[in-house]
Amino acid sequence: MIPKPNRHQHSRRTSYIIAKYSVKEGTYRDVIKNIGAGGLFIGTSRNIAEGQTISLEFPLLQFDKIIQVSGKVVRREHNGFAVDFDEPIDDLVGKDGLLPEIVHEGDR
Repeated sequence: MIPKPNRHQHSRRTSYIIAKYSVKEGTYRDVIKNIGAGGLFIGTSRNIAEGQTISLEFPLLQFDKIIQVSGKVVRREHNGFAVDFDEPIDDLVGKDGLLPEIVHEGDR
């Protein structure tokens, strides 16, 4: 069996963070399922079109610090969509392959 190539430049971490995002279809809130310095995956049943720009807001390392990023929807699946950020989130660039601890909605 041929190993599947890693399509992410930066490591990803499983997450459960509610994000507010705006795309041409509107402004919504859904859950970030995984995140890394270069992008994320949002779980949703909404039909968000590939190729469009997106702006996002969400807590990351603490609930009172909101991250604002922009990017592009690069993939759509039945359970959500993937985003590549325009610029990496510096706080998530892994040191020695390790990612920092991130907040989760269950921690509230």
